[in-house]
Amino acid sequence: MNAETLVGLVRDAARRWPDRTAWTFDRTGRELTFAEIDRRSDALAALLAESGVAAGDRVAVMMDNRPEFPLGWLAAAKLGAAMVPVNNRYQEYDATHVLAHSQARVVLTTAEHADLLARVRKATSVRRVLDVDAIDLPAAEAPRCAPPTPEALANIQYTSGTTGAPKGCALPHRYWTTLAAGLVDGFPRIDDRDTILTAQPFHYIDPQWNVALGLAAGARLVVLDRFHPTTFWAKVREHGVTWFYCLGLMPKLLLDQDPSPADREHRVRAISASAIPPNLHAALERRWGVPWFEAFGMTETGSDIRMTPQDHDAAVGTGCLGRAAPGREVMIVDGDGAPVPRGEVGELAIRGTGLMHGYFRDPEATDRAFRAGWFHTGDLARMDDEGRVYYAGRTKDMIRRSGENIAAAEVERVLQLHPAVEVAAVLPEPDELRGEEVHAVVVLRGEPCDPRELADFCATQLAYFKVPRYWTFRDRLPMTASERVAKAVLRAELHAEEATTHDSRTW
Repeated sequence: MNAETLVGLVRDAARRWPDRTAWTFDRTGRELTFAEIDRRSDALAALLAESGVAAGDRVAVMMDNRPEFPLGWLAAAKLGAAMVPVNNRYQEYDATHVLAHSQARVVLTTAEHADLLARVRKATSVRRVLDVDAIDLPAAEAPRCAPPTPEALANIQYTSGTTGAPKGCALPHRYWTTLAAGLVDGFPRIDDRDTILTAQPFHYIDPQWNVALGLAAGARLVVLDRFHPTTFWAKVREHGVTWFYCLGLMPKLLLDQDPSPADREHRVRAISASAIPPNLHAALERRWGVPWFEAFGMTETGSDIRMTPQDHDAAVGTGCLGRAAPGREVMIVDGDGAPVPRGEVGELAIRGTGLMHGYFRDPEATDRAFRAGWFHTGDLARMDDEGRVYYAGRTKDMIRRSGENIAAAEVERVLQLHPAVEVAAVLPEPDELRGEEVHAVVVLRGEPCDPRELADFCATQLAYFKVPRYWTFRDRLPMTASERVAKAVLRAELHAEEATTHDSRTW
């Protein structure tokens, strides 16, 4: 693979495999060849240029899983602009932040998001909102402009941070080509005989790197509307999938389905997954007769640590992540950034080619994350004498619910917009199905307030998965000397006392 930009990937793919099906969108049955992807993204780039988009601009994309999402990404890239994916479940608070902070000038969307965008537009830099179902694409090539360099920005990808609102990861073209090349040249060695599959919404990072991978390898990409555990394996069989990636609760939810005589009637040769439950790893492999390989990566860094066949058999059920991927170095460090002895737990730090440039318009957060040339992940890990890495937890004030990263500070900030709330602290609550649920501990200003009212208020400002499930009211919260909520103390107090906690599932 020689291409160093997304534009190079799509041009090369159109030249090498013009008539081969590149994308299959399962829900609608829409398919595009590699040549059609190149032509249609050219036409969309011409439309964006007519709308004022130029090199260095940002183009927001807010829609469900349909071809126009990745086409919009490639079209923006052809103009030297960067895509800003917007979660299509966002409401006013979180959508306003992403659009305003990214300084996006144009939004590609569909009619279902028109009202929301009309409400938030005045607080942003957005000048044009284009409904992809109501536009006629010109029969034109992309405007002739200087091709982007490998270090030009391709995405401002927002991910929840520990300090509140989502932070924008400034991802260059080299991020995507490095990630794709690693999966083509190294394990699982995807090539033009493969059919790969993605089941997440396109505003997440994973479907996007699947697009880059398919273009680099000549592999067909099957796109589901979303993850449905009851029909997932039927879709894998129907489309002849040979490899896919999953994460979070997906393995457990798949294993929870009733066994079927058709479980092993598939073409899958390998499965990559993040956070495979160690106690279920062997059962997953027995059920479908295919090896599952652990993988670790972050939006900020791409694909960093992978299990390969070299270590797989001995690692099943151990929670081992694997070794540093090609082009990556991994170090386990103490609080001062010095390496710890092998076998000891410390913070996982990463460096290599194709990492993000930093957090967009946030130099302080960038400086905190990158120290002495290493990206500090905020995750805890240990490394054995052979260089294999084992995950040990995280240091971040985050809640991981059904694969979603939720910044406690963002939910707290929204709660404190409500006039009845004096102060709020948001904590993770362990949950067998979803990993963690959101628990809000609230001090009111005066009169009692029904938790339903607070939940409804949050639902108007945040995506549904960020809305707290559990609600506890207290007269005070323990504070540190710097006037921050002492969450460790609060957790201990909640554990010790018999406070009334309201569960929204019982309403």
